Amino acid sequence: MRFARLATLSFLLTLTALAQSDRGTITGTISDPAGALVPAAPVQARNVETGALYEAASSATGNYTLPQLPTGNYELSVTVTGFKKYVRQNLFLPVAQTLRIDVSLEVGSNAESITISEAAPLLKTESGELSHNVTSQSMDQLPILGIGNAQASSSGVRNPLAAVQLIPGTTFSGANNLTRVNGAQGNTDAIRIEGQDATNGYLNGFSQHTQPSVDAIQEISIQTSNFSAEFGQVGGGFFNFTMKSGSNQFHGSGYDYFVNEALNATQPYVNTRGVQRRNDYGGTFGGPIWIPKVYDGRNKTFFFFNWEQFRETQNYNNVYISVPTPAFRAGNFAGSSTGKVLTTDSLGRTVIEGTVYDPKTQAIAPDGKVVRNPYTNNMMPLTDMDPISLKIQALMPLPNVAGAAPNLNGLFPFTGSSVTTIPAIKVDHSLSSKAKLSVYWSTTKSDRAVGIGGNQGDGLPFPITEDKGFFIKSQTERVNFDYTLSPTLLLHLGAGFLDHRSDTIGQVNNYDAEKELGLKGIPIVGTFPKIQTISNVRGGMKDIGANDGAIGRGVLPTSNASLTWVKGNHTFKGGAEMRLEGFIGVIQTNTTGFFSFSADQTGLPSLNGQAGIQAGSTGFNYASFMLGDVASLNITQPPNFRLAKQQWGLFLQDTWKVTRKLTLDYGLRYDYSTYFKEQYGRLLDFSASVPNPSAGGRLGAVIFEGTGPNRCGCDYAHNYPLALGPRLGVARTDVCFADVESPATGPGAPGLTVCRTRRPSIRHAVR
Repeated sequence: MRFARLATLSFLLTLTALAQSDRGTITGTISDPAGALVPAAPVQARNVETGALYEAASSATGNYTLPQLPTGNYELSVTVTGFKKYVRQNLFLPVAQTLRIDVSLEVGSNAESITISEAAPLLKTESGELSHNVTSQSMDQLPILGIGNAQASSSGVRNPLAAVQLIPGTTFSGANNLTRVNGAQGNTDAIRIEGQDATNGYLNGFSQHTQPSVDAIQEISIQTSNFSAEFGQVGGGFFNFTMKSGSNQFHGSGYDYFVNEALNATQPYVNTRGVQRRNDYGGTFGGPIWIPKVYDGRNKTFFFFNWEQFRETQNYNNVYISVPTPAFRAGNFAGSSTGKVLTTDSLGRTVIEGTVYDPKTQAIAPDGKVVRNPYTNNMMPLTDMDPISLKIQALMPLPNVAGAAPNLNGLFPFTGSSVTTIPAIKVDHSLSSKAKLSVYWSTTKSDRAVGIGGNQGDGLPFPITEDKGFFIKSQTERVNFDYTLSPTLLLHLGAGFLDHRSDTIGQVNNYDAEKELGLKGIPIVGTFPKIQTISNVRGGMKDIGANDGAIGRGVLPTSNASLTWVKGNHTFKGGAEMRLEGFIGVIQTNTTGFFSFSADQTGLPSLNGQAGIQAGSTGFNYASFMLGDVASLNITQPPNFRLAKQQWGLFLQDTWKVTRKLTLDYGLRYDYSTYFKEQYGRLLDFSASVPNPSAGGRLGAVIFEGTGPNRCGCDYAHNYPLALGPRLGVARTDVCFADVESPATGPGAPGLTVCRTRRPSIRHAVR
């Protein structure tokens, strides 16, 4: 981790003109009453909430651009000697969008001013991209944010990606962790938080593991096609999250979204309600950092804090399972016999369905077929029972449900619980009118220690329960710095770090099978061994033990930088980004043993494959278990791997105001990405050209990367070096109708200006 942080810092310090931006832009032209363009005109944008000032100046051709502006409400002013001061209010700047505000000055004194309070036009005339902006307020007010596993995600908390439901051509399923944009392959979208990559690269469909809180989000920009060269590494939609900032006034809020069984209908005929409790609650608070008599941060330093927690409790009283009857526990398997005559064996003895045979008596009949003697009255003596099986059986609860099917005779109510907590804080500071600094931190912690929904438990006691726990913790850190080098030159630097840990493990993770059961040969102390197929339609015991799990940790240091230069009718922007991704994983599946039993061990083998007789018609799975006669066993050494990859991007783009009605966007992006590679070459592959010593030298063997014994001296893949993506977009405002009568107020009302914009656009990538 220390290396990753140092690499991020070093990258930022060595770049000079290097950007994935969540900021917006205000641009336009400045002209005098005769329509002549005004050069070198000072332009100032003031954030109404924070008082932060952003300054620029028009170019020699009268064009001005204020890039890298945080989303919010702005007041634009232009002051030129010999002209009245121009003030434009009520300009809301969305995330990653461009507002075009053309300024027409009037002759007069600077002491006089022209104030226009008209809201910014909704029509986009400066870009050919197709994007949509959704505020957290819109998400709160519309019924798109569900809570719980079926509505939001496996973490249960409200998922901000549900905003795609407001956009045409998209699908979203919180329960299945699926997002699809414009028919692209599912979960190929890219996510940026505060301008830095936050995509879960190793588990791309599980964005909830690293998601921010909905109420901490100011706005989401969802770009669906024709991105500028600044944006890359995306197949579906590009999700740009900008987090809320504090302002000069203190503001706070509280909320609770809940589900309670008191609001549910009762179950038919039984007139009961299952206990079901879900709450997604929290609060926000933000404002200037103000310490009486110490520091007054109004117009300078601001904070915003959010805390959200999802908590679900649900009682399960309808999960019926199979447990061994007292007779089965004593070796009395008479209940497994159905009395149905199947056939006769090679010695002429009647074979009855469900008969339990003693494998110690196996012999070969005169016809060459295998025969066994059945246990008398299907009774297995205690001396034949395996001592390890008896110890495991002692951990199994007794049946407590009468009248149910033989394999559903246990009901052990249990309570499921799930808790997800997401605190976040953001601090913004104006170092000067030219320098702005922003810092953001959040963590997402989700604990599902007992089954909920798809991870439903079984009610069995520890250590034999199959229930698994899901424990997730991620931390997101962001730093952004903007500096105005000159009125027409702006530098942006950004860095981020995302640390994500996801553990899926059994509830018992320190069980010593050799000490507790006398089961030798288990290489590690961990979960209770997985024991499967010890029941069938005639009863027995459901599967026990939960040894299929994994411990994974992903780290994602990122950084980017860009330089924006306004020159004449052009706005040039160049930059680069870095994304270093590492993943450390330990797989626990089958590391404490996967034992499977079948009826064959206590059945009559000569019947296998005989026409008209189903497999498992003789013998009994639970009887095989009591003998300790394992049908199959799988024990795996705990795989431990360290994967890493790199992604680098460079771009150069230009926004050219060809005329006042025609804007041309063009640029070129270059991406270089490596494949996931194991640090010590411990990932295996198969080669059809390598001799296999275990197979007499025949071709076809397992190989490993790198050099040395059992190494191929090769790489599994080669990184593609020519991923160039040219971009082209055109936006044209070609028809304007001025002073149109307002239908809302009738004749005499203030005129409206209606423009029709055409956006032919081309996006092409050379692969």
